[in-house]
Amino acid sequence: MSLRPFREQPGGWAVAFRGYNIANLGRTPELLQHRAYGPTVAAVLGEATQVCSEALGRRVNLVDRVLHRRETVDLSTYAEDIALVVAAELAQLRLLRDFHGVSIQNAKLVFGYSLGEIAALIATGVYRMRDLLPVPLAFAQDSVALAQDASLGVLFSRGREIDQAAVERLCQRLSHEGRGVIAVSTHLSPNSLLLLGQQDTIDRFRARMHEQLAPETHLHKHSKRWPPLHTPIMWQRHVPDRAGVMLHTTPGGFTAPTTPILSGVTGRASYLDYNSRWHLYQWVDHPQRLWDVVQQTLSAGVHTVVHVGPAPNIIPATFKRLSDNVRAQTTGFSPGNLGRRVVSHMARRPWLTRLLPADATLLRAPFVEHLMLEDWLLEHELRPVAGS
Repeated sequence: MSLRPFREQPGGWAVAFRGYNIANLGRTPELLQHRAYGPTVAAVLGEATQVCSEALGRRVNLVDRVLHRRETVDLSTYAEDIALVVAAELAQLRLLRDFHGVSIQNAKLVFGYSLGEIAALIATGVYRMRDLLPVPLAFAQDSVALAQDASLGVLFSRGREIDQAAVERLCQRLSHEGRGVIAVSTHLSPNSLLLLGQQDTIDRFRARMHEQLAPETHLHKHSKRWPPLHTPIMWQRHVPDRAGVMLHTTPGGFTAPTTPILSGVTGRASYLDYNSRWHLYQWVDHPQRLWDVVQQTLSAGVHTVVHVGPAPNIIPATFKRLSDNVRAQTTGFSPGNLGRRVVSHMARRPWLTRLLPADATLLRAPFVEHLMLEDWLLEHELRPVAGS
């Protein structure tokens, strides 16, 4: 894919930042060892190394870890992984700017899933990495401790929309029993949610869910342990309040993002020049509204989403599922379906889209292109930008 549209038609693309995952290297080792890119990547990793070492009170070497391709094995490296993911994302954007002349400031909007929102705030100039990164690092150890008895569950329906009120109601009742807290962590789509629960709450939810949810609703329990961010489980170590107190005196945060950020807490472009601390405080224990963010991105008329970070996963997968579902629903000639050619014309005419019900913007999903930035950087010819 050529980057010409990003230069000639600024504003038609968005930047998506990935969050923490069970694998966090991606193609960062290749970028670090690249003849031209390497020094830039090493510099950003070096800065993150210093911040991480100071925050943790022990020596960390992210450059060495990347060079030796030491992938995430378990939560013992969670704090380092936080710094590694954020640094890799910022390094990729610096390479895009310095070697290819494309700045995030030309994007229409940006958003991030979970940790990705921290990187988005840094990339858009609201905070500097050395000032904001210490905040999630400060409670990384508590997150790991809370993860020891927490499990991730993927709740999904093969048919109708999930009754989210019923899910919340059952989570509250199970938590009230005093044998662990369970809550929604992410709204992936109308028919899929991520749950995080302590002890055996995921199993108990599965045993009782069909009392209130449709029979075609299923719950898959993930085998890995996950930090229970974006849930009230974080209350147990007072993490939201401790993070909030720390944010009071964190330098920065008094400028609006250079590019609008869709908040995972609100699902809208709600960051202003004074409220980033409040959003970050809520970010700790409020569920991620990824579905709302996807809808807002499509409504904004974005034609390309640039995925930043090592091996992006959740955001591309969410868009792909939506695209596949839209294609399946609209391809055909039955009275209840629209022919794909009709959908194509509808989705490619903004004036028509504005006249249709709000949900009609979802018809654009199959026509949005997705660019994995680390792949693109390694596959395309270098054209260093003078004076960068």
